[in-house]
Amino acid sequence: MNIQMLGIDYEKAGIDERAIFSFTKKNMESALNFFKQQQGILGVVILSTCNRMEVWVSINEKYADNLYDTLCGIKQVEPEKYCRLFRTRKGQDAVKHLFALSAGLKSQILGEDQILTQVKDALAFSREHYCTDNVLEVLFRKAVTAAKRVKTEVVLSKANQSVIHKAVEKLQQTGISLQNKTCMVIGNGEMGRLTAELFMEQGADVTVTVRQYHSGIVNIPHGCMRINYGERQKLLPKCDFIISATSSPNYTLTKEMLEHSDYKKGMILIDLAVPRDMESSIRELKEITMYDIDNFQGNNLDENQKKAVAQAKDILRIYKKEFYDWYEGRNIVHTVDNIKKETAADVNLRLTKVMKKTSLEKKEKEKLVGHIEHAIENTMGKLLFELKGQISEDAYLECIQAMEKILEK
Repeated sequence: MNIQMLGIDYEKAGIDERAIFSFTKKNMESALNFFKQQQGILGVVILSTCNRMEVWVSINEKYADNLYDTLCGIKQVEPEKYCRLFRTRKGQDAVKHLFALSAGLKSQILGEDQILTQVKDALAFSREHYCTDNVLEVLFRKAVTAAKRVKTEVVLSKANQSVIHKAVEKLQQTGISLQNKTCMVIGNGEMGRLTAELFMEQGADVTVTVRQYHSGIVNIPHGCMRINYGERQKLLPKCDFIISATSSPNYTLTKEMLEHSDYKKGMILIDLAVPRDMESSIRELKEITMYDIDNFQGNNLDENQKKAVAQAKDILRIYKKEFYDWYEGRNIVHTVDNIKKETAADVNLRLTKVMKKTSLEKKEKEKLVGHIEHAIENTMGKLLFELKGQISEDAYLECIQAMEKILEK
């Protein structure tokens, strides 16, 4: 099976190491095209999230390069430095991984919903830039369909739980309440909106930053206040919590900004971005607690969740088999078509001398030859189809492969 995947994730790499290999939409487009231009790569999809970055490719026999070396070339880093952090998966191992990943079985928070959307978006982005192929299209669609069924039929975790839910849960376990606390959320993407909504549900007063050129356009959750991003420093002295979740290439919060703000003692910062939104040296400041996304990983499964995971895997197994059947059938159909055409061409060649001796006109000869070729292809197709029902699948594949080799001589 000519499918490969190269990935780095939270299990082996820290947030700063993952950040080196993360992609924004802008640089993902150029990376997709670069991979697609490599000899032997038929299709490519890149999945880049806070927790992982994965490159998926469909290849043929001409592919002789190394995905990791190509990736390091794109990122302009020394391969030797980070190779220990990457995993390469091939064939069925790669397929198994994608199905489990899409269903949330490999997430920091078991069964979280965001990964399914991220997998769908990764495929759509590749398709939009003409970088996918039929194999990756079917593989990703099957994985998404299977994951949707898991979401519908299996209770893996709390509804809509995400990393910010885990963060709030951790704060509450340590006795920290959000009731009547002042919170600033930097970023109004999906995670920012979810954070704002959750903190409001917990009783916090929430202000969301808005870029000035977006002011009046961005929809923030009802009940939230807004502040221009450029004026965020004015709010720092009042904040009990600051959560940042953006795709900005620059820090949204720095040590210097806090030092010049007379920040509130006991302030809690939560950085949900990869690469980081908040400067790491902020941890050096007194009476500030800072968390990043890696502080909220880990799943200690109870018995009900273990049963749910087993149920989810049963569902995934059904759809994986559908993909394997499609993939094998795809190759067989192509081979069978070749056998039919090669047989018809062979018979046509043998009839050449006979046709020359007939008194038929040229158009009638061409018409007759066409009928003969069509009849031979239909007969061969019927024989090969009936043969499949008479012997085992392994024996059938051996027969097809043997016939193909004979006709090639």
